[in-house]
Amino acid sequence: MDCCTASNNTKVAITECPSCGGKGKTVQLITLKSLLKASALEIIEPVNSYLFCSDSACSIVYFSGNHSQTFLENDLKVPVYQKNQGADVPVCYCFDWTRERLLQSVGTNQKPSDQIKVHVQAGRCGCEVNNPQGACCLGNVNAFVRDIKEV
Repeated sequence: MDCCTASNNTKVAITECPSCGGKGKTVQLITLKSLLKASALEIIEPVNSYLFCSDSACSIVYFSGNHSQTFLENDLKVPVYQKNQGADVPVCYCFDWTRERLLQSVGTNQKPSDQIKVHVQAGRCGCEVNNPQGACCLGNVNAFVRDIKEV
């Protein structure tokens, strides 16, 4: 199964972030293993379940379900879309659609969502290892483009 295909038997555990109290969403261990820097990877506890905090005001990116571990954006190899407002930050990690590139695409009537869907349908996405939220980026892309067009 690829990351952008819905699964009827996927359980999404929801736990509150120890810092902001927001609801975290479960991420696979492979996401953390792929994206954590070596110094953070060396201390990860594989027996724990981990969750992603999407609150832009919160410094925590990942936390363990038992709250024994937290990881911040500087523990990751990549900037986190939800935490970093930079123009060069990816919105779609697999196909390098940054905020800047998406802004440019709106001015040229490109349809990045359609282009990304073609890649997803061809089985080319790897959001579970590229995207810090461990899930398909397409929702983020659609929301970002919609917000651009409303301005």
